[in-house]
Amino acid sequence: MKAFRAAKSPGIFRGKEAGVGLIETLVALALLGIIAASFLGGLATASKAAFTADERATAECLARSQLEYVKTLDYVTDATEYSPAPIPGSEDYSGYSVTISAEPVHATDDGIQKITVTIKHNDKEVVTLESHKVSR
Repeated sequence: MKAFRAAKSPGIFRGKEAGVGLIETLVALALLGIIAASFLGGLATASKAAFTADERATAECLARSQLEYVKTLDYVTDATEYSPAPIPGSEDYSGYSVTISAEPVHATDDGIQKITVTIKHNDKEVVTLESHKVSR
């Protein structure tokens, strides 16, 4: 019956079976807190970067479409600004506004204007595109 006898534990913990101490617990909790805080900080930064990238991409798309719209309009020699095309009504474009300004490239208007399209989101400038419009 020797084979079925419980094996004695090695003498590693003999006399030191008090368990985990308070200092070890506090160190483990402090490390866990530092790791959790840095992980949540990283998530917050990634979320903000994704929002900013989405805002900029939407503004660039809107600015390019407005610029193409202005190029299809008739050339007006005394124009200082053109009226923008209607902004789509979907919620993707809510809070966006467009300003389109025009100025002649030379002192005398010889049929070339510099067009500047400025896109704002919630009154904060996001994108400004410039191009030229010629009289045809």
